[in-house]
Amino acid sequence: MKKLLTAGALIALASLTLQDFSLGHGGTYRGPGDTVPPGPGGGGGGGGPATPGPGGPSTPGPAAPGSPGPSTPGAPSTPGAPGARPTTGPANSGPDLTEWKYWWGFNKEPYLNLKAHINDNIQTGSDDFFAGNGQSGGAKQVMRPNEVTIRTKVVPAMIKALETERANDIITGALIALAKIGDAKSEGGKSEMFEKIRPFLANKGEAEIGETAAVALGILANDSPEIVELLIMVLDDKSAEIRSKYKDVQFETEVPMRTRAFAGYGLGLIGFRSTDVARKQQINAALVGMLDKSKRMSSRDIPVACLTSIGLVPLAFDANDDEVKSGRQTEIKTRNDQLRFLIEYYKDDNQEKQNRAHAPTALARLLNAEPAVPGGSKIRGEVVKLLTSELLKNAKTSQELQQSSVLALGQIGDCDNDPWDIEIRKVVLGVSDAVKDQQSQLFSYMAAAQIGGRPGTGEGEPLSGIKDVRKYLLETLTKGKPAERSWAGLSIGVLERGLQDTNNKAAMSPDMAKAVSGALADSKTPLEIGAYAIALGLMGDVDSKLVVTEKFLKTGDADAQGYCAVGLGLMNAKDQIKDIQDVIRKSKYKPDLLRSAAIGLGLLGDKSIVPELIDMLAGAQTLSSQAAIASALGFIGDARSVDPLVKFIEDKDKTNGARGFAAVALGIVADKEPLPWNSKISVNINYRANTPSLTSPDAGTGILDIL
Repeated sequence: MKKLLTAGALIALASLTLQDFSLGHGGTYRGPGDTVPPGPGGGGGGGGPATPGPGGPSTPGPAAPGSPGPSTPGAPSTPGAPGARPTTGPANSGPDLTEWKYWWGFNKEPYLNLKAHINDNIQTGSDDFFAGNGQSGGAKQVMRPNEVTIRTKVVPAMIKALETERANDIITGALIALAKIGDAKSEGGKSEMFEKIRPFLANKGEAEIGETAAVALGILANDSPEIVELLIMVLDDKSAEIRSKYKDVQFETEVPMRTRAFAGYGLGLIGFRSTDVARKQQINAALVGMLDKSKRMSSRDIPVACLTSIGLVPLAFDANDDEVKSGRQTEIKTRNDQLRFLIEYYKDDNQEKQNRAHAPTALARLLNAEPAVPGGSKIRGEVVKLLTSELLKNAKTSQELQQSSVLALGQIGDCDNDPWDIEIRKVVLGVSDAVKDQQSQLFSYMAAAQIGGRPGTGEGEPLSGIKDVRKYLLETLTKGKPAERSWAGLSIGVLERGLQDTNNKAAMSPDMAKAVSGALADSKTPLEIGAYAIALGLMGDVDSKLVVTEKFLKTGDADAQGYCAVGLGLMNAKDQIKDIQDVIRKSKYKPDLLRSAAIGLGLLGDKSIVPELIDMLAGAQTLSSQAAIASALGFIGDARSVDPLVKFIEDKDKTNGARGFAAVALGIVADKEPLPWNSKISVNINYRANTPSLTSPDAGTGILDIL
């Protein structure tokens, strides 16, 4: 387990540049640029995120970039670029957390939507390896393994591993794989997976296994009263009650702090998928109750887990109770209650500011949860007023709260002319001039892009404000400092992709695509090449295929080449499949590039390299390489990869690390959900207000470091 955790950390560091996965706790995956490096978050507290990404058994998250030097853009001489000299940014040494690739690492999954590409019936090369029937060429790809294959082959292999293996890498990989697969739909209420996962909660001597088991029960997403009750007892440190009820879960004294935090996240994951109102209320009550006790805690892990999970478990909104109330919310029965509780928590100066920094994210998620809270709601207006006030000139607030506020406003605002939406756009577009914090300035480009790509349903035209947003981003792309230009370029891709995803493709701007394509043609730095290649891929701008391909083939930087591979995959450049395959074959010792190139192939629907990857996994000696190859197998594997991977796990001549990562790959292939489970937590999070249990690049043991 320790090895896998370390590997996860290595990957997390590597993923910063091209993060793909983590090794700790059953393996993590993030994908190119998804790692957040170690080090304090904005404002100096808490470790920086470790670009998350799926990894091996305890797959570490993507690694941080190679300790780039500080970049402190000065005051711009043109509109649209950041105004004041920033007060945050990288320290004198260590990864530069202000780089766009960290944001991409945490937010890329919905844009990649890799499972949708993998499970399409796409023509590919040869199926000989899997079919063994002598046929080649033109065979239709098999989709996700069916339930029979999963229940008769994958599940028994994972259960056998839990019952017979002693290596932490294999145990954690099997725990997460079983959780991803989930309980059989036909069973009569009893959870087989609960029975298999539960005994590992109190695993003595290996805290990571207990933490993995706690979150695995959340990933399982079975909202049975028994599972929810146990996780609540774990969160609340009811070790004596647990010992009394479960003879196979014997905590010697108190429940470890980190295991409690993982249980908190687990409750949020269960509530996210639950349709049982009473169960969701029960979960919220437990989370709020724990936050009421959190002032006495020295650790930030549990409060952040609880705040995050409240945002994942929205209750129904009561339009007849739309009043802003001061004072502590004692009962949580509706979304109104949730929002009022979070507002008061955020305003409480007695709470740790880096804990409070996670409240805006939860508020935004609750406001947007379907059905969304109406635009004219008083409570919604109070949230907007509270968050916009943090971003006004001379606002006396911390950097963490400003960062979280601008990110949350990017989720709350849209592009129509409702009064609050006009105010949100005004404040977000003015962050560069009003706020000194560099990270907040850079986040403002992405927030503006998300708002600009979100048509409204209220007053005026749905896209009334898009012209101002485009001007803001284009001026930064053409006149800003290098760091700002790369953020602006990626943000343009996010904006135009937003229009496509909301069925407003006709409103997409060819001129914006041309501007980014021109910037890519002129770019020399890996950071800019990567940002622009991803942006053009998000826009699906096939006219830029040649310039992206040229950068892909000629750049000598592995990170930039990996991002170009992803960009080509996003724009469906099928004529580049062979070139990407060649890069994978040559990247045995470049795990980040291998993962990124595999993502590109997955997006293109090509799986013909799977047999070679299985051979590569057998020969890989380092944890980072094993994690990368396992992630790649998970990205581009399908039903036909099940038998060889099961055989691999059972082969004791292979290393424990490689076998553990094979379990991780099977978990990805057989996953019941379309997106990685931890993307629910990572998307739009303020990763600068990090905690060790959220992401821990050095050890690969955070919730976002699990594949």
